[in-house]
Amino acid sequence: MNQTKIWKQVQHGQHYMSVWPMRKELAVLFPEQRYIKATKFAVRVMPAVAVMSVLSQMAFHNTSGLPLAMAVALFALSMPLQGLLWLGKRSRTDLPPSLANWYREIHGKILSEGYAMQPLKERPRYLELAMVLNRAFKQLDKASLERWF
Repeated sequence: MNQTKIWKQVQHGQHYMSVWPMRKELAVLFPEQRYIKATKFAVRVMPAVAVMSVLSQMAFHNTSGLPLAMAVALFALSMPLQGLLWLGKRSRTDLPPSLANWYREIHGKILSEGYAMQPLKERPRYLELAMVLNRAFKQLDKASLERWF
């Protein structure tokens, strides 16, 4: 995988993370919520862990421990990247047939309620499902959502 593809996948992961609805109803059905929470936590905390691991070895003049501290720092810095790469790959994955039918049902319900939507995708991906779910939670009332959740 070249650098451009990796960078695009990270960007797709960031977009997917912003689109996915963080609802407890979805947490039992999809792992996205756990990955998103872990990735956001890693983005906030892991740079500090990386800096602390290197600075602690430098502060105690432990030059023999510095290579290990650098390895820990690189691992800590790679954790948010791993989460974004997973989310980017997941967003571009085609839905299995059962979820594709669910996507079509929810899309149809939103359209029948009179809201504007993007055209129905022939082969929907997880990103389209996230967009439809996000729209459903924002615009449909609880009675309409009861059938699915």
